[in-house]
Amino acid sequence: MKKIILTSFLALFLFSFGQAQDYNTGIGLRGGLSNGLTIKHFISNKTALEGLISSRWRGLELTGLYEIHNRAFQVDRLNWYYGLGAHVGFWNGDYTYKYGPRKWGEPGVNYTVVGIDFILGLEYNFKEIPFNISIDWKPAYNLTGYSGFWADGGAISIRYIF
Repeated sequence: MKKIILTSFLALFLFSFGQAQDYNTGIGLRGGLSNGLTIKHFISNKTALEGLISSRWRGLELTGLYEIHNRAFQVDRLNWYYGLGAHVGFWNGDYTYKYGPRKWGEPGVNYTVVGIDFILGLEYNFKEIPFNISIDWKPAYNLTGYSGFWADGGAISIRYIF
């Protein structure tokens, strides 16, 4: 029993001092060429999983990212991060660059896209209020569907953190 109590106390002590991030989970809004929701959860002191639900081409896209965070410029509560992930999307092709608006009577073109994503960003966690703000660039490559490289994935996110 003493070993369990001692081990539990030691684990709690190390966890409370070993956490380098200023929060565990954040939920918020993401705005850019594709707008949506973001949720980020830290799985260790430097790594996080982020999920995005966004709207683009009058469709829906789901993205999962694995991110690595580090302090930026030795500034407290300022982090830079990079990572990679994947997405699946369902787009209305009538509104993509390839086809533009269709003419009356023409059949519509819809896409299911699957691809890989990269992310590079900078985030600041406010000390006085439970919010953070981040700016990032998230290029993507669609492997199927409307395939190709998309370099226009930049956005600003505001999250409530807890």
